[in-house]
Amino acid sequence: MKSYNELLIANKEWASRTLSLDPSFFDSLAQTQTPEFLWIGCSDSRVPANEITGTLPGEIFVHRNIANLVIHTDVNLFSVLEYAVKHLKVKHVIVCGHYGCGGVKAAMGNNDFDQVLNMWLRVIKDVYRHNREELDAIENIEERAERLVELNVKEQAEKLCKTSVIQKAWKDHQGPEIHGWVYGIKDGIIKEVVNIKPGDTVIDPIYVYDNI
Repeated sequence: MKSYNELLIANKEWASRTLSLDPSFFDSLAQTQTPEFLWIGCSDSRVPANEITGTLPGEIFVHRNIANLVIHTDVNLFSVLEYAVKHLKVKHVIVCGHYGCGGVKAAMGNNDFDQVLNMWLRVIKDVYRHNREELDAIENIEERAERLVELNVKEQAEKLCKTSVIQKAWKDHQGPEIHGWVYGIKDGIIKEVVNIKPGDTVIDPIYVYDNI
């Protein structure tokens, strides 16, 4: 049997099992979605948002990319962000990285991964450059990579505060909060790295819009 057929069979089993536990589950799910959270996570297959947070379908609005980056020219990410904040009115935006991130490890080296991936990883290289003194002082390479994962999450969370989407939401309804988390693949535990409440001063004034 082909592996993709196994997924289809598993889907039918999951749907049947879910209905046996709650016959109205899919009827309720089909009505609307009112998630409280937007999750900006890594595409890594080992970090599924719903499973590691113990939430059900419909509770988290999800965007994922390599190394959970917030890139200001990424129309995909910003369409998700604007929809989640402006229309779904999520209360929390979570940037979640994970220890052992392949993207972060790749950015620490000097290998050529071809142009598109090189451009993507350059964002993480910038995080390293801005924190070089702290990172270079960590002799153990794995520990250095773990710290870069944390610093990258912090940087991406702060980038969200530079956007007009978040600044306008803060002005209009005092939400959402911004969170930076790191998931431990080895123990399954999430560590909070940063928590930014509406109006917190975490960015340079040059990024603050005055006409929103």
